[in-house]
Amino acid sequence: MNMSDTVDRLVGRNPVREALERPETRVEKIFLQEGTRGTAIEAIRQAARARGIPVHTVPRARLDRLAQGAAHQGVVAFVAPVAYWMLETLLEEVAPSPEVVQARQPLLVALDQIEDPHNYGAILRTAVAAGVAGVLVPRHHMAPLNAVALKASAGAALRIPIARVTNLAQALETLKVHGFWIAGASPSGTTSVWEMDWRRPLVLVLGNEGRGLRPRVARTCDLLVSIPLHGPVQSLNVSVAAGILLFAATRSRH
Repeated sequence: MNMSDTVDRLVGRNPVREALERPETRVEKIFLQEGTRGTAIEAIRQAARARGIPVHTVPRARLDRLAQGAAHQGVVAFVAPVAYWMLETLLEEVAPSPEVVQARQPLLVALDQIEDPHNYGAILRTAVAAGVAGVLVPRHHMAPLNAVALKASAGAALRIPIARVTNLAQALETLKVHGFWIAGASPSGTTSVWEMDWRRPLVLVLGNEGRGLRPRVARTCDLLVSIPLHGPVQSLNVSVAAGILLFAATRSRH
């Protein structure tokens, strides 16, 4: 597959509506032009709501850019090139019971509203290389798993289970019940990456590029881990931080 040619958007009312009627089509999010009305638009809204797909109302200028010159009729949808998993399915694959969790000690990654597809793809590539068993992402305010992300992952997005959840903090609580420890990456973390005990069932949570971890997600974490910085730079790109943390974990776990 030529990833630069991957179809990652649908343009126009009929293509989007037909995609929503087909469960195998992986519609990620839908953009509607402000002020657009009609039976077809309302049908798209209702179908998206039924499937839990986010719908964003945006000015025409933005929709024109998203459509890349195509006649959009007030509708553009983004389609993921790979399918997301349910959290329950991911757990069945990785570790179906607390006993198996303790025996296997899986390493998972959770992404708290990563908005840049390049960062998303780069993190997935690192996760696969580090032996991560699966990835969790929130349904809203998350970069699309589109051709840009797939290219940045060098195809790794096709080789790792990615579960999409409505409430990330709640999903992390579920993982705690299954025996996972939750570690959030944060510059304010009191546990250094070099002192961290990685040898346990663990979910590493990485926050937004600018805002970091959301407060509720941070409160869900059992501990916050930091990367000590000694130069004038105050922070690292999230995909770089992911690489440091995941390979520190890999070194300790093998």
